[in-house]
Amino acid sequence: MYDMKNLTKFMKLSELAPEAFKAFVEFDEAVVKYGTIPLKYKELMAVAVALTTQCPYCIEIHSTKARKAGATERELAETTFIAAALRAGGALTHGTHALG
Repeated sequence: MYDMKNLTKFMKLSELAPEAFKAFVEFDEAVVKYGTIPLKYKELMAVAVALTTQCPYCIEIHSTKARKAGATERELAETTFIAAALRAGGALTHGTHALG
């Protein structure tokens, strides 16, 4: 179901909704280009979000970008556990809704 080749269909999206696609690309580039947070940290945050949302495309793309920005395997491992803890914490706090 998840095949990185599907990302080649981005061009079709750009043809079908050119203004929205252009705006998305510009926004996506701007959030990593500008600001105070170093690129490596931004990419590690993106990995954590990708792990939390469980998007395999984003996991692949942002872990690759994080490595290129200087992230180590240890940093990616810690990022994985931070994401896991947040998902677990979300389950615990939402579990309070199940209690009487």
